[in-house]
Amino acid sequence: MTAKRKADSQVPAEESDLLLIRPLGAGQEVGRSCIMLEFKGKKIMLDCGIHPGLSGMDALPFVDLVEADEIDLLLISHFHLDHCGALPWFLQKTSFKGRCFMTHATKAIYRWLLSDYIKVSNIATEQMLYTEADLETSMDKVETINFHEEKDVFGIKFWAYNAGHVLGAAMFMIEIAGVKILYTGDFSRQEDRHLMAAEIPNVHPDVLITESTYGTHIHEKREERESRFTALVHDIVNRGGRCLIPVFALGRAQELLLILDEYWSQHPELHDIPIYYASSLAKKCMAVYQTYVNAMNDKIRRQIAINNPFVFRHISNLKGIDHFEDIGPCVVMASPGMMQSGLSRELFESWCTDSKNGVIIAGYCVEGTLAKTILSEPEEITTMSGQKLPLKMSVDYISFSAHTDYQQTSEFVRILKPPHVVLVHGEQNEMSRLKAALQREYEDDPNTKMELHNPRNTVAVELYFRGEKTAKVMGTLAMEKPKPGHKLSGILVKRNFNYHMLAACDLSKYTDMSMSQVMQRQSIHYSGGLPVLRHLLTQVAGNVEAVDEKKMRVFQNVELTLDDKVVTLEWIANPVNDMYADTVLAAVLQAEMLEAAPSFFPIQAKMDRMHFKECLIEMLQEMFGEDSVPKIFKGEKLYVTVDGKKANIDLLNLEVCCEDDEVFQQIVQTAVLNASVFLSHGLKMVHPRPVKDRATKTTYLLVKQSILFLVYPFKLAVLTAFRPDEFRSILSAVPTVRLSQRDSYFVFWMSNIQSIVPKPDYPEGAPPGPTSEAGEDALHATSGTSLSIQAPNKKDTSPLLSTEVTTANSEYETMKCCNGERIYKD
Repeated sequence: MTAKRKADSQVPAEESDLLLIRPLGAGQEVGRSCIMLEFKGKKIMLDCGIHPGLSGMDALPFVDLVEADEIDLLLISHFHLDHCGALPWFLQKTSFKGRCFMTHATKAIYRWLLSDYIKVSNIATEQMLYTEADLETSMDKVETINFHEEKDVFGIKFWAYNAGHVLGAAMFMIEIAGVKILYTGDFSRQEDRHLMAAEIPNVHPDVLITESTYGTHIHEKREERESRFTALVHDIVNRGGRCLIPVFALGRAQELLLILDEYWSQHPELHDIPIYYASSLAKKCMAVYQTYVNAMNDKIRRQIAINNPFVFRHISNLKGIDHFEDIGPCVVMASPGMMQSGLSRELFESWCTDSKNGVIIAGYCVEGTLAKTILSEPEEITTMSGQKLPLKMSVDYISFSAHTDYQQTSEFVRILKPPHVVLVHGEQNEMSRLKAALQREYEDDPNTKMELHNPRNTVAVELYFRGEKTAKVMGTLAMEKPKPGHKLSGILVKRNFNYHMLAACDLSKYTDMSMSQVMQRQSIHYSGGLPVLRHLLTQVAGNVEAVDEKKMRVFQNVELTLDDKVVTLEWIANPVNDMYADTVLAAVLQAEMLEAAPSFFPIQAKMDRMHFKECLIEMLQEMFGEDSVPKIFKGEKLYVTVDGKKANIDLLNLEVCCEDDEVFQQIVQTAVLNASVFLSHGLKMVHPRPVKDRATKTTYLLVKQSILFLVYPFKLAVLTAFRPDEFRSILSAVPTVRLSQRDSYFVFWMSNIQSIVPKPDYPEGAPPGPTSEAGEDALHATSGTSLSIQAPNKKDTSPLLSTEVTTANSEYETMKCCNGERIYKD
């Protein structure tokens, strides 16, 4: 699935849906093939060739636009110089640290072909891109891949298909995060005398990057082409001339040698006319061809069982012009194929002035080369030394180039039907014609949506792919058969672009990770006694478990040890335990601030069980809705149901269990424990007077154990959890927390937090509070816990409170706190 949208620069590269395809060469040109792919933080370079019509640094792709050390993978499609000629330079002269792959046959021929290129290059030494030593060293960095062998490099999957074209040529299918890209390189769908046709991948790609060398041209039939070629050669030698066939040392040369050797065998009158294969690589390269016979077609494989077709009877090898006796009619196949330099250039300059001689251009020619120039039949040519010579020899062109024509390309695209086609490796006009022809082919097809792109060099094609993320359940979690509605809980592990769900115990089996716990320890000076500290902790946490004489366990998770005036807290680090530890620390500091230890500690009030149950039900109804809690129940068992998840509450042990959702269980558990602590400290909850409007209910704020509760009259609802040091900023930042001056409310807090909410301004003459002895609205408990009470104006009979309020005695009720102080409630 693709969708065009504006790229989000804030999205990390590995999470981005943007696929970039940027030609650094072969964009609206033939030569220096080099295509960059960027997707999900991965960077891949496809081919690294040189431009046959240029020399030195000018012949390189535009690699200065990329950071070589960021490239993960480099794939070479075949051994032609316009696809691999810059590889030694890139491997040796840049900071490239990735991996480089090509097929076995390509690597074997690449070594000798580039060695020959170094020797015949007609440029100064300082302009040479690399030396023989660089080439030799680079060989160690090149890895090989078999056809149809899948490899995985840094999460990039790729495999090779046979591309025809030349021996060892490969098309690469690349898969990144489920998106498949097929790069054809140079390919041919027509079987010839020794090579099979390019394969049709059995996987449909999302993007096809294909060559467009011949645009909309259609090749003539192989039989007709071969007949015309042999007739031309026969005619040239019959008139006493020399026939020059410029070819590259490998590739089309082997096809032409097979044709000529067979033709000479069928014509005894030609046996006296020699055929020379003029290449210093002749013997080495033929050995490679004889080695990789299995990479060729069935005809060659059958014939090799009888006799080796590459052991020619009528063809001789010619190492160089020094070994050549130019004494009469002959046929010479010489490299390079475009006659930029080398033996083919020397022979051409020597023979071009004689009209009996002829040259046959048998392959594709790039702009700027001598082979391309003479096809326009100029009257004269310029030699390598700068001399002008008349061109009198015959010039003919017969394409034996193993590139696809329009029919082959169209058929290939129709079978694969990719949503996106990117055209490369073609001159601008030919590429534009092919693009227009393919668009016309599919414009009336409602079942095929295809976008075609023909980018220039350095201009990127931007495509967006949003794939679905699928996690594979493994290990212990996979042992139980999945059931509808069942939720899995585990650790989600991402490796490259694969997701796996594992149980914590299986982490070390399937990954190189392991589980660990962080034990937190904090020491504080404390000069007070243990009873005082235990009393304060009991007020905060309820039950405090005595481990031994000097150690206590608070909140069942935080261990507190008092030894030689130092309190040490220890707990396993997690968000909840950290919050508990902060609360314990606040209690320790509060105890340390006491000027004198109290002479006695009040006995904790016994909690009314029935009242506790009623209040708990009302509180849970406020939190989760009235239908979430049964209105009538028996015994000490209660449950809460929310969204199909059921939490069972043991009222006797104050324990909560919910197998479906641990977070839900924690929320209910916290609410139950805090309601219990609230009531057990003597803050007796009574049912409020009935009110018609919910807004008229008095609102309280309660901070208990670092958890903020919103309290309607005696109905508790958990809002959120936070650390004590965040409390001031929370209340000051949220205007809705600042209640109306007519509301009666109180704030209970830890850590000596003062003046949380501004006190209202009372009218002149109004009493400051519920009792004249208070003198102010804050009553301080002997334990150090602070209470702040703000009362409404007694004379205010606003309906927000109650029209029944007439006197102070009826307006306020009094209840006892555990420390004996009075607290006034509406």
